[in-house]
Amino acid sequence: MRQRFSAARLLASASLVAMVAISLGGCTAMSKLSDVTGSVGTRAEAAPTDPARATEVYGERYRANPKDAEAALAYGQALRANGQRAQAAAVLEQATIANPGHKALLAQYGRALADNGNFQQAFDVLSKAHSPDNPDWRLLSVQGTALDQMGRHEEARSYYASALKIAPGDPGVLSNLGLSYMLTRDLPKAEEALRQAYASPRASARVRQNLALVVGLQGRFAEAETIVKADLPPDQAAANVAYLKDMLSRNDAPRSAPKRTPVASLSQPD
Repeated sequence: MRQRFSAARLLASASLVAMVAISLGGCTAMSKLSDVTGSVGTRAEAAPTDPARATEVYGERYRANPKDAEAALAYGQALRANGQRAQAAAVLEQATIANPGHKALLAQYGRALADNGNFQQAFDVLSKAHSPDNPDWRLLSVQGTALDQMGRHEEARSYYASALKIAPGDPGVLSNLGLSYMLTRDLPKAEEALRQAYASPRASARVRQNLALVVGLQGRFAEAETIVKADLPPDQAAANVAYLKDMLSRNDAPRSAPKRTPVASLSQPD
C-alpha cells in the first residue's frame, strides 16, 4: 500500500512538540507526557498519580508561597500533566522571575513554553538552563525538538548529536532524530535511527509506534503492522493497528481536505 508523505501536515499543529498522551486500549500511541528535567525534591516525587489531584495538592502549596521554587516546580509539572499548559507557563514564568538563575525552573519553564508552541522562546530559555561546559543531554534533545518545529532541521540534528555523545544510544534522543529525518522525507535515515532506538531495552511504546509509522510510510504496511502488534495483548495490538492505519490514511487525504491532528510529534525525553 503506497502512502504519500507530507511533512507540512506533520507540523500543522505546533503545540504537539509536547509529548501528548493518546490512549489506545491501554497502550500509549506515538508519545507521552514528559517529566520535568531536574529534581523538584521529595514533594514532587510523592505527587498523587492522578493529574487533577496533583494539581490541587501542589496548587495549595504554591499559593501558600508562590516564591518557593520547589512548590512552583511541582505545581507547574502537575499543570502540564493535567493539560493546563498556558497556566503552567504563567506559573513558571513568575517563578523564574522570583528565582533568577534557577536551572531546574528554567528547564521546566522552557518545556512549558514548548508545550504552548513558543519554540524560539523555549529554545532561548532552555539555553539558560544549562551551559556549554556542563550541558544537560536531555535539554539538548528538547532544544533539538524546538529547532525541528521551527524547520531548522540541520541545527536540530547537531543538538541530537551532542546529546548522543553524552548519552550514547539513548532511545528518546534517537527517536527524536528519526522523526527529524521523517519531517524532511529522508525515510531511510529515519528508519535507521528509529531501529536503533527500538533495539534498546529502554525503548518506550512511542518508539515502537514511530518506527511502525516510518516503515508504513515507505509502503511496507505488513511489516509496520507486525511492529505495532509485537509483544502486545490482542486488544492492544488491534487498537494500535487501527491507529496506524488512520495515521497513514491521513497522509493520503486530498490537499483540499480539512486539516487534522498531525500523525506524529517530536518527543521530549523523560
